[in-house]
Amino acid sequence: MEYEIEIQADVTVSDKDIEMVQTAVFTTLQQQEIAPPAAITLVLTDNATVRQLNNDYRSLNQPTDVLSFPAGEIPGMDTLYLGDVIISVPFAEQQAAASGHPAIAELQLLAVHGTLHLLGHDHADAEGKERMWKGQTAVLTILNLSHINPTETAH
Repeated sequence: MEYEIEIQADVTVSDKDIEMVQTAVFTTLQQQEIAPPAAITLVLTDNATVRQLNNDYRSLNQPTDVLSFPAGEIPGMDTLYLGDVIISVPFAEQQAAASGHPAIAELQLLAVHGTLHLLGHDHADAEGKERMWKGQTAVLTILNLSHINPTETAH
């Protein structure tokens, strides 16, 4: 069995970009040694949708780059459903432009970052951040994106 990575694009994103984001998630699961079968849904959407979710679930009435919603075990499923990652494509494009790298690199970074959150990583304290950034760097290196640095946002 393999990983089930469903990508849902609510905004215009090229098929190649969707494939590259899917590869980023796949690589993260492999690098973190998550045994298949495991499933994840990743949604590429707009600022308004992310703002609403951020407000509904975190009481922050503002858009952000990525949100993660871990699922945990679902009784009766043969596949471990890890959860959902929601990425604001316009927010990612803004961050990429500000950092001077391509938008697809930012989308891949956010896919990695969001997937790591689903796997229990967090950056709320120094120890957690070090662990998460180490995992993130390892995946980005495999993807030939080691030159991409995360933007610190509250998510």
